[in-house]
Amino acid sequence: MKTILLGMLAETAIHPGTGRSGGVIDLPVAREAATDYPFIAGSSLKGALREKTETLLGRDTELPNKWFGKADNAGELLVSDARLLLLPVRSLTGSYRWLTCPHIVERLCRDMRRAGLPLEASVPVVGKGSVQTSGSGQIYLEERQLTITAEPDGKLIGLLGSVIPHEVTRGRIGKTLAIVSDDDFAWFARYALPVQARNELHDDTKQSKNLWYEESLPADTLMYAVVAGRNNAAEGALKSLFEDDAYIQVGGNETVGAGWFALAFPGSEERR
Repeated sequence: MKTILLGMLAETAIHPGTGRSGGVIDLPVAREAATDYPFIAGSSLKGALREKTETLLGRDTELPNKWFGKADNAGELLVSDARLLLLPVRSLTGSYRWLTCPHIVERLCRDMRRAGLPLEASVPVVGKGSVQTSGSGQIYLEERQLTITAEPDGKLIGLLGSVIPHEVTRGRIGKTLAIVSDDDFAWFARYALPVQARNELHDDTKQSKNLWYEESLPADTLMYAVVAGRNNAAEGALKSLFEDDAYIQVGGNETVGAGWFALAFPGSEERR
């Protein structure tokens, strides 16, 4: 069984919703139960890949059913959840930072081994209240003050960069990458996502009809998924599909421009 990694860089805000909530935020993003990390369910990602396949190849062709399955038959492609890798957060002392933590890096390394990709970087060690990023002294991310103890390892920067589809974007990861402890990252994953107030107006009076608050992942969020193929079909199928149009739309709010990802295939020279 051939396994590949699919890099996903958010070009717009992303709303992988879970339906309405009884909390302060009416429409939160989907989160992993144990970690609270935002994620995109494999069923949603698989549906988006199928939709793109049908758009490019036509709905009458048998390939969508062959690759993604139908009611009474499993498909050849096995699509995992999309996992969070880098989260953009505001910095009060300079440019924004791309945030990650040792646990997330460890999971990426395990998935890359499963995909048979070369792995030279090691999992960093970061203490609570500390951060590995460019610069020195103190840095403020959101309202939290962290102490810069080191710069990220160059091999790790290269590893994370391999998941990013755009060459120019990969070039700035060394200046913006910030690695915090697992405990500190959990706070950012829970509380540092943007929340938008949205409103529905009466057609005639233009008065508020329904006000709600909606959480989303910001543009430049980096995620990845693992795709396995029965009969070694995954790599050739997906790469050929996205050879000329390496973008998909996932999640809600498509009509207001949300949900667009640019795709990369780490280990392939066909990156965009």
